[in-house]
Amino acid sequence: MSSDERTFRELGLSENLLRALDELGYEKPTPIQSASIDPLMAGKDILGQAQTGTGKTGAFALPLLNKVTSQTTPQILVLAPTRELAVQVAEAFSSYAKFMKNFHVLPIYGGQSMQQQLNALKRGPQVIVGTPGRVMDHMRRGTLKLDSLKALVLDEADEMLKMGFIDDIEWILEHTPSERQLALFSATMPEQIKRVANQHLRSPVHVRIESSQTTVESIEQRFVQVSQHNKLEALVRVLEVENTEGVIIFVRTRNSCVELAEKLEARGYASSPLHGDMNQQARERAVDQLKRGKLDILIATDVAARGLDVERIGHVVNYDIPYDAEAYVHRIGRTGRAGRTGMAILFVTSREMRMLRTIERSTNSRISPMKIPSPETVAERRLSRLGEQLAETISGDLDFMKEAVAQLCQQLEVDSDLLAAALLQQVQQERPLQLPVIQERVRDERSERTERSDRGSDRNDRGGERGERRSREPRPMPASLGSAEALKDNPDLKMCRYVIDVGRENGVGVGNIVGAIANEANIDSRYIGAIQLYDAVTTVDLPDGMPKDVLQHLRKVRVCGKPLNIREAGDQVFVDSGRSARSDRPAGDRKPRGDRPAGDRKPRAASTGDKPFADRKPRADKPAGERKPRKPRED
Repeated sequence: MSSDERTFRELGLSENLLRALDELGYEKPTPIQSASIDPLMAGKDILGQAQTGTGKTGAFALPLLNKVTSQTTPQILVLAPTRELAVQVAEAFSSYAKFMKNFHVLPIYGGQSMQQQLNALKRGPQVIVGTPGRVMDHMRRGTLKLDSLKALVLDEADEMLKMGFIDDIEWILEHTPSERQLALFSATMPEQIKRVANQHLRSPVHVRIESSQTTVESIEQRFVQVSQHNKLEALVRVLEVENTEGVIIFVRTRNSCVELAEKLEARGYASSPLHGDMNQQARERAVDQLKRGKLDILIATDVAARGLDVERIGHVVNYDIPYDAEAYVHRIGRTGRAGRTGMAILFVTSREMRMLRTIERSTNSRISPMKIPSPETVAERRLSRLGEQLAETISGDLDFMKEAVAQLCQQLEVDSDLLAAALLQQVQQERPLQLPVIQERVRDERSERTERSDRGSDRNDRGGERGERRSREPRPMPASLGSAEALKDNPDLKMCRYVIDVGRENGVGVGNIVGAIANEANIDSRYIGAIQLYDAVTTVDLPDGMPKDVLQHLRKVRVCGKPLNIREAGDQVFVDSGRSARSDRPAGDRKPRGDRPAGDRKPRAASTGDKPFADRKPRADKPAGERKPRKPRED
């Protein structure tokens, strides 16, 4: 039996890992897994060349997990170029180690709360998956100790080279135990990667695998570029316009699966979730309903949809882009089977376009752009469907209804046209004929800088440039926080100004704030508006109508060690202590304290710190170097 035909059990994996693989539906190793698992389990170094989508995460995760002990210290470190890949790899480790007792894996990356990561590190994770910048930061702080490190993996080394991480990687390699095992995986082998390999790998086993995955020619592949904020609206329009019969919509998590199913049900679509936590009977019932036409839409996770073959499935929608080309191929393979045609539609945000191109290269196929259907197109399609339904009704006996219409017209004193319009409005409440216009911002210089700052926020944590340079310039404290500014290229989107309890004196930068909000609230950075840094607080403009649960979560998120405590700016004003004060009455309506009229009293010294800044002169009249230092107050 060749190595490519060996099973996971024959490769010597533990029973806990085999049980997890069986539950995940993995039947046999991919070529790169067959070639890599043996040498890695034997303690040898690996130099692997493989495209994304060949199963290389399992190639290093499975054999290294096989060697992990219950010791609560980092034993495996994986370096990844982006936070998205770091999260994906961490999730893969967690899935494989599902039945390993007292196992913890921790993804660490820039833009995430440092305090949250510090707390998680104290719990003793055995596997760390991180971006180079944040890993370096923790190593320098002494919060990530690698004395017990057994193995280090460089995943997508060529991508880390492109992003300028090569020096960081070499620094990390030099500060890890010399006896640790090293695995380097890269789709290409530029000279700098070869130099790192030659310098740090010890007699490595060379593994080179060409991706054999190809997509079915009968499947038309298209993508819709849309912000996270507008995904649901875009999905509804696509479902309305496409001639769909059976649809599978793929999401990444069980929570997203249930939530999206509920939202589509509320909009009148016959849909059901399909995820791994459902019992077998419930999953079989959902699939059977789709087969018999009782359901039109299944919202599924990758695990739950393995092996699913339903003739009615004409469309596969990737609501959440997979970060693995192999997963993409498995997903769209649910349609276009047995000679049937099918369509695969992929939703991508601007920050996910790089992954889209990776999928195209790995599958050797082109995914064509698709515009979001316009409100007029959707209204026309809904009206056409309604006309088809009414045509069947009109052929029946409507004498009683005619009398009811005449009676209602007399009772309401309206003509039949107005009554028909009102009835149509009521019937179409769940699927209105008039839809709002989706406004997508065009990328401009400011948003590109913000996204670069967000992507490189792990560099910012090492003392690099934080956000836009102009944010460091002194700005006088305002009398009030003002109102939200309209987005430059999306003036119709209503914005709201929020204030957060972290500012310059905490060492915060624009990149930290954008990264935290974009990641924790799942908002595309293009929809994060003006950000103004002050000494103790910061204002940030966000889309109006933020969900309460999102705001509640953001209040607890920490940036530079402080909770954001985000709330609407409203009529808050600054005081010297850096806290904000709220009053229901304008300042002019409040009575002055004391017996004398306000005009007869001398203003109190600004150093007392208990008077709103609105009543003080701004301190920006002179440069800081020319102002005299204040005398300390004597208590």
